[in-house]
Amino acid sequence: MLVRDAMSTVVLTIGPTHTLRQAAALMSARKVGAAVVHDPDAGGIGILTERDILNSVGLGQDPDTERAHAHTTNDVVFAAPAWTLEEAASAMAHGGFRHLIVLDGGEPAGIVSVRDIIRCWAPARQQVPA
Repeated sequence: MLVRDAMSTVVLTIGPTHTLRQAAALMSARKVGAAVVHDPDAGGIGILTERDILNSVGLGQDPDTERAHAHTTNDVVFAAPAWTLEEAASAMAHGGFRHLIVLDGGEPAGIVSVRDIIRCWAPARQQVPA
C-alpha cells in the first residue's frame, strides 16, 4: 500500500503569525493533528503539531501570544505519494515524529500520520491466518 492510499488530503495551512490558540482551534475544528505552516520568509514549508502546542503550554507559555513560527519544525522530512507505507513508517520512526507532509510536484498534497498507517495496516493484519 502507498502513502497516497493512506494520506489525508485535508491539509490545514496556517501562517507563521497565527497564535498557538488560533492554530489549536483550527486543528480541532478540522480534526487534524498537524498544520502546514507556510512561511516564505523562513524558507517555505514547516509543520506545527499538537505536540508542539502541548509542549509550549506545558512550559507555561501563553497560547494567545505565542506565534506558530516560534514552534514550527522547519527541518521537515517530506513524503512522496508513491512511497510505501513501510518507507513512511521508517522515516517517522527514524525521525521520531508522527506526521509527514506529502508533497506532489513541490506542493503539499496531504499529510500522512502514524494513525493513517495503522488504519491501513490493521485490517490487512487481521485477515492473516494465525
